Amino acid sequence: MKIKKKFKFLVPAAASNNHVYEAEENTDWTASFWLGILFLTKELSNSKDFDRTIESQLASFKERLEKDIALDTHDIGFLYQLSAVADYRLNKNESSKQIAIQAADRLMERYSPKSQIIQAWGDLDDPKQRGRMIIDCLMNLPLLYFATEATGDESYKTAAYNHAKQTQKYIVRDNATTYHTYYFDDVTGVPKYGRTQQGYSDESCWARGQAWGIYRFTLSYLYTGDGSFLETATQLADYFLQELPEDLICYWDLIFKEGSQEEKDSSAAAIAACGLLELSKQLPVSDHRHFDYEEMAVKILGELQKNYTTKQVDGSNGLLLHAVYDKNSLKGVDECVIWGDYFYVEGITRLAKKWYCYW
Repeated sequence: MKIKKKFKFLVPAAASNNHVYEAEENTDWTASFWLGILFLTKELSNSKDFDRTIESQLASFKERLEKDIALDTHDIGFLYQLSAVADYRLNKNESSKQIAIQAADRLMERYSPKSQIIQAWGDLDDPKQRGRMIIDCLMNLPLLYFATEATGDESYKTAAYNHAKQTQKYIVRDNATTYHTYYFDDVTGVPKYGRTQQGYSDESCWARGQAWGIYRFTLSYLYTGDGSFLETATQLADYFLQELPEDLICYWDLIFKEGSQEEKDSSAAAIAACGLLELSKQLPVSDHRHFDYEEMAVKILGELQKNYTTKQVDGSNGLLLHAVYDKNSLKGVDECVIWGDYFYVEGITRLAKKWYCYW
């Protein structure tokens, strides 16, 4: 595999334009997915061809943290889990371990002891963003669990656990669907209301958010041993699976049914497949769901490989077609998205080998 020179130092944009990723600086929340793909591809190929690009990419994440470039976001977890943490777990690089701890410290600044959540977006003094969490943030919590493992300081794990419990209590609805975002009064800690940001409506179920929940409540169980997280993950998985159309690739919001003219979201499907594989691992073989979830994950990944890859499109530098970044803002609609490509490769890696999870 030959990497174009520009992607040795830059990263693919979050979404493609006509199925082609433009190169950009390491400033977006999605920047680490390219490095994650490189780590996975190196593992699958046992090749050293990617080493220099990986080194260049890791250096850019160190620089981003040192220079405080676009870090007013909970997505510090995404950024440094697939860069510094992955490098430490694979290569035992002590400098990457220290970078990961520093990134976790920065993420902890966004934790509100009053509402017991990590603020999603924006400046901590922004009244429109204070007290706001989103389901995506579950994906950022492993950085805090790692920091506790690395330092012995339980405060990281406590913050992550509290945030996961608040997500479980307020973002997960009684019918096992999920809000995208939920608001608290950050002064009193009183819960206020759920809303959507990228879903069809406030009370619908945004597919990517549901997929995040499947995967990350499973990991919350893995890190904490709290069995209620595993139960929540199975409930979200069951709802997700029952709402799938015939080809098993979800629409961008689960409110849409078979025959809808709305777009599919291959990225949500790839995330869910990885989540189902991890969920299967956490269930005993005596539980029929252990095999059911694994079977569905394999079928979803098989459908993606058969009908959703860019082998159908000349000139594309992405992997998965038919993803949706944000339909409401008409951003990355029916395009490749870099996290979809990452989770597709992660899913393949999970099936191909015994894989030590970066998360």
